[in-house]
Amino acid sequence: MCILNNKCALITGGASGIGRATVELFAKEGAAVVVADINTELGKQVEREIQQAGGRAVFVACDVTRAEDCQRAVQTAVERFGRLDILFNNAGIVRRADVLGTTEAEWDRVMDVNVKSIFLMSKFAVPVMAKQGGGSIVNMGSGWGIKGGRNAVSYCASKGAVVNMTRAMAIDHGPLNIRVNCVCPGDTDTPMLHNEAIQVGQPDAQFMAEAAARPLNRYAQPIEIAQSVLYLASDAASFVTGAILAVDGGGTA
Repeated sequence: MCILNNKCALITGGASGIGRATVELFAKEGAAVVVADINTELGKQVEREIQQAGGRAVFVACDVTRAEDCQRAVQTAVERFGRLDILFNNAGIVRRADVLGTTEAEWDRVMDVNVKSIFLMSKFAVPVMAKQGGGSIVNMGSGWGIKGGRNAVSYCASKGAVVNMTRAMAIDHGPLNIRVNCVCPGDTDTPMLHNEAIQVGQPDAQFMAEAAARPLNRYAQPIEIAQSVLYLASDAASFVTGAILAVDGGGTA
């Protein structure tokens, strides 16, 4: 039995990486999915592939730092599928630099995409979920939201904010039967991780080898993170809220 039957999920950054893996997994588990992404070409491709496989999906072009885009994404879920049960705030970016090497504009951009987007999406999703009797929000954190990392000060700050924002939201919205949790991945084989190699000026193979230096001796695949999101989003986690789930191969152990 599909565990997300009759549910609708909105996934930001759903056109690639962990977001795309989550879209595909949720659709396979019976959910109608709203794919929100700034990349129209990839987003429409994901929409087509889900529909061709017999699933329900719609793509929404969305800049998650813009309130009107976030509101439109939530409205699309309600208009197309009649409800919104799950919000996965997945969209994110990374800038690899310390405070001296980070410009003010770069700092603001990282905070806007990684933190402000969660505020905006949740602001519009919570009333819908409350009206229908509850829902589940999963925020994308990071192992570097739990502990510090080298030359990534804006990213670490943003993910630390996401972790504590999740706790605050869980307290605020629990009485509305809205669960709010955070998944904190370790290094995962996504386009963003490979872009980090470019940012730090390392050969890709060397960078990925270092990313695998953790107790399980490997980095994650996107589906492994998606499976954790599925757990937190589903009724299997019905008494779980305010949780910070590290899915990092032991990187923060």
